[in-house]
Amino acid sequence: MKRILFAMVTVMLFTIAVIIPVSIPHAQASSVNLTYSIFFPATHGQAKAGESWAKEIEKRSNGQVKINIFYGGTLTPADQCYDGTIKGISDIGMSCFAYTRGRFPVMEVLDLPLGYPNGKVATRVANDFYRKFMPKELDGVKVLYIHAHGPGLLHTKKPVKSLADLKGMRIRSTGLSAKIVEALGAVPVAMPQGDTYESIQKGVVDGTFGPIEVLKGWKQAEVIKYTTDCHGIGYTTAMFIVMNTKKWNSLPKDIQKIFEDVSNEWIDVHGKAWDQLDSEGRKFSIGLGNQVIPLSKAENARWKAAVKPIINNYVKTAGEKGIPGQSMVKEAESLIRKYSKKYK
Repeated sequence: MKRILFAMVTVMLFTIAVIIPVSIPHAQASSVNLTYSIFFPATHGQAKAGESWAKEIEKRSNGQVKINIFYGGTLTPADQCYDGTIKGISDIGMSCFAYTRGRFPVMEVLDLPLGYPNGKVATRVANDFYRKFMPKELDGVKVLYIHAHGPGLLHTKKPVKSLADLKGMRIRSTGLSAKIVEALGAVPVAMPQGDTYESIQKGVVDGTFGPIEVLKGWKQAEVIKYTTDCHGIGYTTAMFIVMNTKKWNSLPKDIQKIFEDVSNEWIDVHGKAWDQLDSEGRKFSIGLGNQVIPLSKAENARWKAAVKPIINNYVKTAGEKGIPGQSMVKEAESLIRKYSKKYK
């Protein structure tokens, strides 16, 4: 009886020893949990586009990948999102290149006032531009994709119909848009979108430059009264979706392919979302009684002439850093023409 009992215990222990080492690593390998820091508030259309991207990856991986999203800069502030991804504070991050001005000299080309007509064009241009030049400034992360808003316009508390009206006004801006503000004769005040509403409300700034979608997406229509439609100097702000390199390299090849496939598809999702948001922002602002002021043909030409030195200066300073600024500007302009024909 003792021999039988001993044999049964031995078999049980052997079975446990075999099962445990195999089953635990398998469970760990089949589940990938990631954190995603998005600077947009959860209600914003671009945050929703990011959320749908994450859900699509979870779906195509059959639940192997789980992405926990932190909205509104709660995990990493907008201007620290990129570094936060590098350091592993978040596995994935979405924010603006412009929030760390000077760090991305090649990608800054995209933010120049080159006359972007809409978000679809700006987003396609941004991705093609990155893929062509593959700037070393982004070697520290895995770039999943990029998106960019439609033409940045001027939104103010007082009406602005000319450069004379704008002179001396304090305007919230970021990155190269700060130089645009300065070139137009106003005073740039650097700050992320999250601080803009309160700053306008309290009179810290007199207005802001941004796509018209901010009037609804960030509720800024509640604190401004006028939008100056200066699309002739339409600039954009390119925004990254990047992943921590070590985390990316740790993913199985099939999971990496899912990320790349979905990211390629979501380029147009974000572009369309920007244009839809611009339309909604305009309607929301007008619904509150705000006014959209078009520039005359002559005044539009003055604004374009005023910002032209920004492009020239970028080419000059880029060349001093060994960056082919002229060819990059020409490439961006060529891509704008190409996609403007497709996305009118």
